[in-house]
Amino acid sequence: MSNLEQAVGWRQEGKVQEAIELLQEITVQEPENANVWYQLAWAHDSLGLEREAVPHYEKALSLGLSGEDRAGAILGLGSTYRTLGQYEQAKAWFETGLTEFPAYREFEVFYAMVLYNLGEHAEAMQRLLVQLADTSSDKRINDYNRAIRYYADQLDRVWE
Repeated sequence: MSNLEQAVGWRQEGKVQEAIELLQEITVQEPENANVWYQLAWAHDSLGLEREAVPHYEKALSLGLSGEDRAGAILGLGSTYRTLGQYEQAKAWFETGLTEFPAYREFEVFYAMVLYNLGEHAEAMQRLLVQLADTSSDKRINDYNRAIRYYADQLDRVWE
């Protein structure tokens, strides 16, 4: 088992501080390893250390993180910026995620959250309603799928 695998295992087991210490050692040995920086960011986020996580996410992404890890880092960075109240930065990262990973529905949900934070309530609701209509397995929701989709972008309309 590699040191990186050990650190990931520790994070998953709840031994997050130990994981951070090992990951910091690995960054010294492998400063260009994007995945190590991503795992370090994730570990900081796991402890609620959002401000400390940001530069690690940014470093991982700047080093060319790819695939599922890139999607996770973009979502993690956007979400972290949102929790720090840096809504415009969060919005930009979620838009990057939506562009690069259009099939990953989680980006729509987190994007809706930041739209809410920015006061763009109608678009936030519209995006969430579409996700609900697309993904719900609830029979009653599915019975109203067409109506939910129809009203999703007409929430302020009043029929007379």
